[in-house]
Amino acid sequence: MSNERIAILGNAGGGKSTLARQLAAARELPLTEVDKLLWKPGWVEASDDAFEAEHGPLIAGESWIIEGMGKLDSIRPRLLRATWIIFIDMVLWQHFWLAAERQIKQEMGKLEHPIAGLSEPISTRAMFETLWDTEQDWMPTIRANVDEAEAVGIKVVRIGSVDELNAFAETVDKEAERTG
Repeated sequence: MSNERIAILGNAGGGKSTLARQLAAARELPLTEVDKLLWKPGWVEASDDAFEAEHGPLIAGESWIIEGMGKLDSIRPRLLRATWIIFIDMVLWQHFWLAAERQIKQEMGKLEHPIAGLSEPISTRAMFETLWDTEQDWMPTIRANVDEAEAVGIKVVRIGSVDELNAFAETVDKEAERTG
């Protein structure tokens, strides 16, 4: 296992979790889905203190993949601790489309890895509102945080489309084949 710290983030539905599982297997790194720290059964949000009690020690570790957003004020410290950032920043309609596909799979009982590990799906309305609010309220700050991390020498991969995501995932698969 290497001493890599990889942060994967972007708006909902962009393929972060799938890519993170694939990368964790290829790099033999422990994976944490931030949504599992943030959301409790019934879609109850963890308190700031409870979230930070888990997030703080996690980012202090030497080897990890942390996937997802969490609480807005947790992102900058995570990015500045990372050795590598994968930022999925597609146009909003692509996030809506992919999130809707995931929602349909979950409603049909065919979603292998539900959001936050919760069996009850988030309502479609709440999911769409979250996508919109995240783009409007969070993404400008997150983009600035990613730019800051890159400016201090942290490797950043920016993924702006489904095609770019698929191409990147393919390189991860090839890497796993070479090392596995």
